[in-house]
Amino acid sequence: MSLQAHLSELTAKHKALEAELAEAMAHPASTDAEIAELKRKKLKIKDEISRLESQAHAA
Repeated sequence: MSLQAHLSELTAKHKALEAELAEAMAHPASTDAEIAELKRKKLKIKDEISRLESQAHAA
């Protein structure tokens, strides 16, 4: 998988988590732990995107 394809896939996952997080926050049945886990996943993906982008610019 090329770097650009991997970045596109990560960006899509990030957007999907963002939507899932917004939906979870809108529903009172969602627990704080569920919301925190979604935020952690989203941040991990964002960090990976940033790392890959910085590698691409350095190359």
